[in-house]
Order: sequence, then C-alpha cells, then structure tokens
Amino acid sequence: MKKYDNFVNCLEILKTADFDMAEENEIYRMGIVGQFNLSFELAWKALQETLRLHSVSGAESGSPLEIIKLAYANGFIDDAAVWQVMLKKRNSSTHVYDEDEVEELMVLIKDSFISAFEKLSVTLKDKIKETEEDSWG
Repeated sequence: MKKYDNFVNCLEILKTADFDMAEENEIYRMGIVGQFNLSFELAWKALQETLRLHSVSGAESGSPLEIIKLAYANGFIDDAAVWQVMLKKRNSSTHVYDEDEVEELMVLIKDSFISAFEKLSVTLKDKIKETEEDSWG
C-alpha cells in the first residue's frame, strides 16, 4: 500500500537523525522537526487507509484527531495519549520559535514519538497483511 510505504520510508529517515548534532545545529534541528511533521502526516493517512481496509466505520473521512481516536478504539494504537501529544506538537511546531519548546520537541521525538511510529509501522504491516489474506481466503 503506497501510503504505508511512504510512511515507512519517511520514518526510516527520521530514525537516522543525529540528535547530538541537532543540539549544535539549528538547520539540522529544524530538519528533524520537518521530518517528524512529515512522518506524522504520512502515519495518520496510512492509519486512515488501513482502517478503511478493515471497514472501520467513520474512517472514510476525518481529522487526524478523529482517526487517532478511531485507531485507539479499534486496537490499532494502544497509547492514544502519546498520539494526541504528537498531534498537538505537530500542529504547533510550524510556529515554534522558543528554543525551550524546540528542545522539548526534540526530546519527545527521540524518546517517545519515533518508538510510537515504529509500533504503528508493525501494526499497520500486520493489519494490511490480514486484509490481503482475507481477500485470498
């Protein structure tokens, strides 16, 4: 599935981020923030598409928050709080000029968000495979 593949490719780039370099280099730091934003965007869209594949009611349309809530309610993600923080940080990161906020975001990306993306990647892979198996069955 194209949306899933795009998400995984973007995540692989984010996972290579050098957070030590980001401490010293503002352009590099903003690059990580940009890659996080793109990863989030691709993640929720891949999540929405996978929910649709599973015929989850309400997944046809919806905001990222609505899709996150549906995903949690249907067992596609298990930590809605992390995803809601992620959404909030994604929404505010385009207007972040305060260095303390940027530092907080970098810590969250490194310590929480990448692992949440990785868990989602595995879950989506399994859920997509289920729908492929069902179509052969």
